Amino acid sequence: MTDVTLETELIFEWPVFSGTQFGSEWERVMTDLETFQSETRAWLEENCPMSMRTPVSIDDDACWGGRNFRFSSEDQKLWLERMAARGWTVPSWPKEYGGGGLSKEETKILASEMRRIKARSPLTSFGIWMLGPALLKFGNEEQKLEHLPKIARGEIRWCQGYSEPNAGSDLASLATKAEDEGDHWVVNGQKVWTSYADKADWIFCLVRTDNTGAKHHGISFVLFDMESEGVSTKPIKLISGNSPFCETFFDDVKVPKTNLVGEQDKGWTIAKYLLTHERTGISDMGMPTPLNMLAKDKLGTDDDGKLPEAMLRHQVAEHEIDAASFVFTLERAKDQAKAGGDIGAFSSMLKYYGTEINKDRHELIVKVNGSDALEWEGQYSNDGEIARNWLRTKANSIEGGTSEVQLNIISKRILDLPA
Repeated sequence: MTDVTLETELIFEWPVFSGTQFGSEWERVMTDLETFQSETRAWLEENCPMSMRTPVSIDDDACWGGRNFRFSSEDQKLWLERMAARGWTVPSWPKEYGGGGLSKEETKILASEMRRIKARSPLTSFGIWMLGPALLKFGNEEQKLEHLPKIARGEIRWCQGYSEPNAGSDLASLATKAEDEGDHWVVNGQKVWTSYADKADWIFCLVRTDNTGAKHHGISFVLFDMESEGVSTKPIKLISGNSPFCETFFDDVKVPKTNLVGEQDKGWTIAKYLLTHERTGISDMGMPTPLNMLAKDKLGTDDDGKLPEAMLRHQVAEHEIDAASFVFTLERAKDQAKAGGDIGAFSSMLKYYGTEINKDRHELIVKVNGSDALEWEGQYSNDGEIARNWLRTKANSIEGGTSEVQLNIISKRILDLPA
C-alpha cells in the first residue's frame, strides 16, 4: 500500500457512485492524489533548503514577513519566496487571493510531506491564522484582492486590536471609539496585550461606532496602517524578560470608510468568528520534538533503552499520550472548519486543552534539565531559553481569552450546564 493510500484512508470523503462507476472514479481519484504526492515530494526535496529542515528554536528564528522584517538567512528568504510563488503558504486559499487552490486532501498531503522532511512553515502570520479566514468570509471582493495576496506573500505583517485595559475577558465592553467624519472615522482609545504591535504593518481592530444599544452592538471591525498618524505602541515586559506584547494608543487616527469589514455596528459577529480561529491557532503548538527524545538526549537510558527514573518516565509517557490525542482532535476540528463547518465553542475546548498541554510540556522540560534549567543568561543555556520559555507559557492561559472564560463557555455551550 502506498503512502498516499494510507493518508487517503483517513481523509478522503467518499463520493456516491453506483456500479462500475465507483471503481473507475476511485481509481481516478487515487491516481490523481498519488501523482500529486509524488510531484509534491520531488518539489519539496529540490526546493526546501536544508537549513529550513530544522525546528524553529526561538521566536526570532520564525519568518513573520512584513515591510520591515529582516530575514535570518538567505535560505529563509528563498524558502518563503518559493512557497509563496506556488501559493503554498496558504495552500487551501483560492488562487486568485494568493493561495494554492488545493483540495482538503491535497492540503493534507502537502502537510504530510513537509513533516516527512521536517520542513519549517515558510511563514508565521496572524494574517494567515486570523484575519485571512475573516476576510474570506466577510470581506468584500476589493478587500480580498487588496489584502489576501499580500498576506500570502508575507508582504504585510498584521496585529490584532481587541483587548483593552478595561475590556479583556469582557471584550464587548471595549471603549475605543470611532467618530464618523463623513468619508472616514477618527479613532481614539487604547488597546493592550497587542502581540507584536511594535513590529506590525497593519492592524485589524474592534472599535465602537455606536454607544446607544447593548454592548455587543455598535462594534465595528476596521483595518488600518500602523504607520497612520496618531498610532503609537509601548512594549510590555513579561516575567520571561521578553516583550511580545504591547500597549497600543490611538490619538485622532483617520481610518477610511473603505476599511470597514462587513457591516457597520455589526463587527461582533466577525470578532467571534475570528476568535474561533485565534483560539484554534493558539492551541496548535506545531510539531515540537517529542518530549521522550529530549529526555533521552539529556538523561540517557538504561540497559533496556528506557529513561532511568521511573516516575519521570511515567510523566513523559502520559504527556506524549495526551499530546497525541490532542493532535488528532485538533486535526478533526481543522477538517470540520475546512469543510465549511462552524466549530464554534469547540475552539474554546481546543484552546484550553492546548494551553494545558503546552504548560505541562515545559514543566517537564524544566524537570528533565534540572539545575541547568535555572540558568538565566549565558551561552550554555542560550540565555536561559528553557527558563524563559517555561515562564512564557504562563501567558498561554490568558491570551486569546483566559482559561476561566474558556471553561465557562465549555460548560454552557458544550455541556449545557446551568449558568
